[in-house]
Amino acid sequence: MSVKSSHIADARSVPSDRPSWLSRLWAELRFFAKLAAVMLAVLTLVWGHYKIPSESMQPTLEVGDHIYVSKFAYGYSRHSLPLGLHNLPLPEGRIFARLPQRSDIVVFRNPNNGTVMIKRTVGLPGDEVQVLGGQLYLNGSIVPREALGDFLYRTRDTFRTVSGATEYLESLPGDSAPHAIFEHRDNAPLDNTDIFIVPQGHVFFMGDNRDRSTDSRVNRVDPFGRILSESDFGPGFVPINNLIGRADMLMFSFNRCDRSEGLRCPAVDRAPSRL
Repeated sequence: MSVKSSHIADARSVPSDRPSWLSRLWAELRFFAKLAAVMLAVLTLVWGHYKIPSESMQPTLEVGDHIYVSKFAYGYSRHSLPLGLHNLPLPEGRIFARLPQRSDIVVFRNPNNGTVMIKRTVGLPGDEVQVLGGQLYLNGSIVPREALGDFLYRTRDTFRTVSGATEYLESLPGDSAPHAIFEHRDNAPLDNTDIFIVPQGHVFFMGDNRDRSTDSRVNRVDPFGRILSESDFGPGFVPINNLIGRADMLMFSFNRCDRSEGLRCPAVDRAPSRL
């Protein structure tokens, strides 16, 4: 009996070679965590997520909208890299470079101060762009627009100020469909400009909210010739190397608006939708 008891004790003291269910679970969790990290890294290289902070692209994009950006739409440069990697001493240039099409909504880095901006493509290399009396001219021809109506909406400064605007449908050459723009008046400081001739390798951008947009009409000075602070620098002509990607989709929105006030509000079913 004593021998039998000894064998039983020895058998109980031998550890199992099989990992416990907790160890297996931990190993699987680590595997999926690493896989998720790799997938997230790949996705951030290909796609970007951005939140709209200002009114400059109304009515197409509202304050609080969240969009996804295709970073390979125009090739790839260091400015497309996520997590601040564009600040590394990497070479300039763009692989598989392609120009945007007119009317594309593009996210880019302001060449004058590094701010990330989003605007609509208006002028391509060689184009002549001018604004006269609030109306856009491209290569000497007026860009047609159709008035849709006047309305009031709240501006983004704590959403307390009511502003009036006229909504138009504007049709750029080659545009597959017209896009909506806002004009508050046709004699604002940026409603009468000189002719801008877009250099090779550059793009001319404008916001859809024409009188509330700092875009390629502005460089380091304001329309009155006063030097701006660096944080207020406009982009001027934007090098194609500074393009981050094309805004492809409105995913969701936290736009604040009270329809009960009789003000214009974005449609509640705007997202998700293609841009």
